[in-house]
Amino acid sequence: MPTSPPPAPDAVDVDEEQQALTSNVSRLSFMTRALRYRNYRLFFGGQIISLLGSWITQIATTWLVYRLTNSPLLLGAVGFAGQIPAFFLGPIAGVMIDRWPRHRLLVITQTLAMLQSFALAALALSGHIVIWHIIALMAVQGLINAFDMPCRQAFVVELIENKEDLSNAIALNSSMFNIARLLGPSIGGLLIAFINARGGHGEGWCFAIDGISYLAVIGCLLAMKVPPQEAKPLDTNHWQQLKEGYRYAFGFGPIRALLILMGIMSLMGMPYAVLMPVVAKDVMHGEANTLGFLMAASGMGALASALVLAARRSIRGLGKLIPICTIAFAIALFGFGRVNVVWMALPLLFVMGFSMMMQNAAANTILQTIVEPDKRGRVMSLYTMAFMGMATIGSLWAGALAAKTDVTTTLSVSAIGCLLAGLWFARQLPVLRDDVIPIYQRLGIIPEVAQGVENASELSRPPQRQG
Repeated sequence: MPTSPPPAPDAVDVDEEQQALTSNVSRLSFMTRALRYRNYRLFFGGQIISLLGSWITQIATTWLVYRLTNSPLLLGAVGFAGQIPAFFLGPIAGVMIDRWPRHRLLVITQTLAMLQSFALAALALSGHIVIWHIIALMAVQGLINAFDMPCRQAFVVELIENKEDLSNAIALNSSMFNIARLLGPSIGGLLIAFINARGGHGEGWCFAIDGISYLAVIGCLLAMKVPPQEAKPLDTNHWQQLKEGYRYAFGFGPIRALLILMGIMSLMGMPYAVLMPVVAKDVMHGEANTLGFLMAASGMGALASALVLAARRSIRGLGKLIPICTIAFAIALFGFGRVNVVWMALPLLFVMGFSMMMQNAAANTILQTIVEPDKRGRVMSLYTMAFMGMATIGSLWAGALAAKTDVTTTLSVSAIGCLLAGLWFARQLPVLRDDVIPIYQRLGIIPEVAQGVENASELSRPPQRQG
């Protein structure tokens, strides 16, 4: 009986290559599945350009402050001014966000942020900028961010029709943030070093670039097709809505624990970023480009973390990553405080960026999944309050301690605080898991009881406790 000849080796190789290519395309499509929604694509494209400008401005601001004052304390004061409004106004902003059309509010906040950047650019390029100008304008930006950041967090959920893709959207948001975090400081540092070496005002040009970048996100927001929305009628007063949001968030164990952990990490862990100019200039004897490389290493780790999250098929298992990443961040931070050469600092910063972003994105995803839709604005404002507001106090104490002692001591204290927070959350995890599993079952995330679920938003309410 005749048999068909075996395929030629070249044909086998081509077939394997095609299968590998198809597999890679399929994997990439899965990792970017949230981009199939038109409004989310517009949001993603505009935000990545705007965030790039924001990171350029951040490195320009810290370098300008340290160049003008040579004071770690004033670095902390500028960070404090830029973040304290979120601490005090966050809960009030949450009430407003749950009532106002979020799309319209974002257009307003992004326009105001653009004007703030142009004001910084005008002062810096004129050569007349002084420290109180920076503190005042950073306070204005903090006021804007108190409304803008929780509004953006809540608005993303409205752009994703299939809530199974929500975790992917949040992971892509983290990727977007960290692509900007990776490129922005490097571009800003090189730009400042190049222009300042020629007698120019490099920081001012960075602020101007940031102002222009806001045009992209405003244009994309205006191009979205969003159903007309009107402000919700105020059936209760602001104080009652505020109390309702607090009772809901702090009365349910998983939300309470995540908010407390984020607050501690922002208080103890985030201040290292404020001290980076001191590390770059005084410890490693570098210039603005050295600061850019250090920030880029942290951003590269965070980007890698976001890509890992985007490739995940489910949000299950995120909870156990939170204490692991918190402890890993603390160990890397402790080591970073004890090195004085760039090549040793870069891998530690990579681990810090990876761990911090994995922890933040995991906490954000879990919160967005379990929170009731009509309270999302208030909960995300508390998240912003914990994330940014506590970082304000952290910036202040870290700057003061570094001025009184040294950077190594300050970073060691920060690392110990983060380590204790990670150990505390690890002990809470079994109880928190018991509270979250029923919600995941009702949402269909745990498939055994997924049949018959028709309205996930109603079923996502935390179980009522008896007694």
